Amino acid sequence: MSFNHIDVPGGRLAVADDGSGPPIILLHAGVADLRAWDAIVPPLVVAGYRVVRPDARGYGRSTTDDVEFSLQADVIAVLDALGIGQAALVGNSRGGMTAFDTAIEYPDRVVAVVGVGSGVGGFDGGSTPEEGPIIEAYERLDGAEPFDADALTEFEARVWLDGPLQTAGRVGPPVRGTFLEMARPLNEPGRVKGRPIRLDPPATDRLAELRCPVLAVVGALDFSEVVATADRVVAGAPDARALVWHDVAHMIGMEQPERLAATIVEFLEPLARWA
Repeated sequence: MSFNHIDVPGGRLAVADDGSGPPIILLHAGVADLRAWDAIVPPLVVAGYRVVRPDARGYGRSTTDDVEFSLQADVIAVLDALGIGQAALVGNSRGGMTAFDTAIEYPDRVVAVVGVGSGVGGFDGGSTPEEGPIIEAYERLDGAEPFDADALTEFEARVWLDGPLQTAGRVGPPVRGTFLEMARPLNEPGRVKGRPIRLDPPATDRLAELRCPVLAVVGALDFSEVVATADRVVAGAPDARALVWHDVAHMIGMEQPERLAATIVEFLEPLARWA
């Protein structure tokens, strides 16, 4: 693995770069950093792909000033700095939203998108009555005075790793330990993450502009909104399909890395090679 630092306006991105072949960019969730993809990298490299993982601004080893910035432009800055003309984008949660936004804004640079438990900018899929108290508890912890970063991090592990309505601890070590290591620093008061500028109009109103093939992979143990988002993508994008896995929650790449890698390889295999 090579490790790069790429300067962007008002920030610096840490980027891991493995393998050779057609490039795949892995974009992590908003409760994680590039380590969330550690277990998926080896099978993708063995399958013949170059795998690039940036830490988003303010996450992991990336830094930023308190500035407005475009997540999509940061993705393109990574491609440009590494000499990549086109790439497939694989994004989990917030990273999936960034992948969709980038494919819409920079269609000539993106050959395919895989959304993994992904959101879509501007879309609200609602929640079930059972999920309501979980969301309320999350909001209380996030806004509590005094703020308890450890309590919030443990709750995030329950919600995003185990699944909102699942038994706490469903996903155990070592995956749980890695999740907590990534999520805890993000909850430190005063941590600077910048101010992302989202696509306007939002992606939910522009899914028809997606020129590339799209795959949405979601877990049935996740919030119902995530499954609804996959349905929205399939209904709105010209070339999209969805897979619902009934035994996983939100952090699918951590729970089932080999399975997800095989799914990505199968999805990308029919495409002409890119660089």
